[in-house]
Amino acid sequence: MEEFVPVENGVPFSDVPLSAVQEYWNSRPCNYRHSVAPVGTKEYFDDVEARKYKVEPHIPAFADFAKYKGKRVLEVGCGLGTESINFARAGAIVTSVDLSDASLELCKKRFEVFGLKANFFAGNAEELSSILPEGSQFDLIWSFGVIHHTPHPWRCVEQFKKLLAPGGEVKIMVYSKVSYKLFFLMRETNDWDFGKMDKLVATYSEAQTGCPVTYTYTFEECHDLLKGFTITHLSKDHIFCWDIDEYKKHKYVKEACWKNLPEDAFRKLEKELGWHTLITAKHA
Repeated sequence: MEEFVPVENGVPFSDVPLSAVQEYWNSRPCNYRHSVAPVGTKEYFDDVEARKYKVEPHIPAFADFAKYKGKRVLEVGCGLGTESINFARAGAIVTSVDLSDASLELCKKRFEVFGLKANFFAGNAEELSSILPEGSQFDLIWSFGVIHHTPHPWRCVEQFKKLLAPGGEVKIMVYSKVSYKLFFLMRETNDWDFGKMDKLVATYSEAQTGCPVTYTYTFEECHDLLKGFTITHLSKDHIFCWDIDEYKKHKYVKEACWKNLPEDAFRKLEKELGWHTLITAKHA
């Protein structure tokens, strides 16, 4: 599958140098500011986890950590290691990979702080089989919010095919093409030109603006991306409902437009307009 989406300077995502992606995530690893405690301490990592799952409570259910006790789990794009550490706590045999050296070092530190073990590798998700030991196979390949930030996501999927053990599962999250996030950004920028939506999302997809690569997907495009796999689950989730100014102060106050909406109605909207598209797949 080839998909070309222009970024702000007009360069197709597929032509963005990987070094630009690496530099972006090294400059501030994802969730780095989720705590005000000293970086690398137990308190810091506990805060990071609590804050992440406060605003993204669908992640633990999707991961189903306990299911993988004794299983070989590969996390592609581990970041600070919030999921990696929870798979390890559940008894999985964990391998964590990240392009960002800064992120991987913090993930290693996290395992050290909590007295747990994993295998760590730095490198490009598009070339996993050349990074990992020859013959590596995994019962679960987990990659949450990662492959849409690499210039060639379809190459990651080809790597997954090589590394997934018979009977294993791939669980990934990619960003949704149509979501509340899109409409929020259109509102904030007062630019309602849908012809610019890919550029708009690419610019503002992360807390730190200017991410070099951010693909988004419809369900149909997810099926195209995962060709060669059988998709067993496909759904949307996650609307960020918090007032951003208060959130930056580590306070949780709902944005005015969400305050009076019943929880069950909010959950239904997340299934329609969620920013996260959740995919589970297995070998075809």
